[in-house]
Amino acid sequence: MRLLRILATVGLLTWVGVIIVDAAEPSQSGPPLVVPVSADGAQRATVTLDSYSYTPNHLIVEAGKPVELTLTSVTTIIPHNFIIKDPAGSLSVEQDVSAGKTVTITFTPTQPGTFPIYCDKRLWPLPSHRDKGMEGKLEVR
Repeated sequence: MRLLRILATVGLLTWVGVIIVDAAEPSQSGPPLVVPVSADGAQRATVTLDSYSYTPNHLIVEAGKPVELTLTSVTTIIPHNFIIKDPAGSLSVEQDVSAGKTVTITFTPTQPGTFPIYCDKRLWPLPSHRDKGMEGKLEVR
């Protein structure tokens, strides 16, 4: 009880409370989004970053065509990121998205395959956002 009073006194109790409540919302799996190719040849989609999920969390794109993703964080405190890393090195995307912000990224996948999307942010000593279910996949055809 004494620790709670100390945390409240220095303003940390609210921060800890937000983290604990926020952690209770795992990623939900939804239907895949086949990202359409526009007249200019780009594939555009919006991905919402929430506590702890991506929506949509399964994107299907075509190889060799640019992909433009608008990443919108709807969280109010917790920052996230959007990472896609191919161990073979054909695809590497890493973008931080601050709470409440929108960022646009562009990349061109060159090889077909299925690549994990995840957020590796964490507040020590808690599990990473990926460990809490913030992951998805990019399917390149």
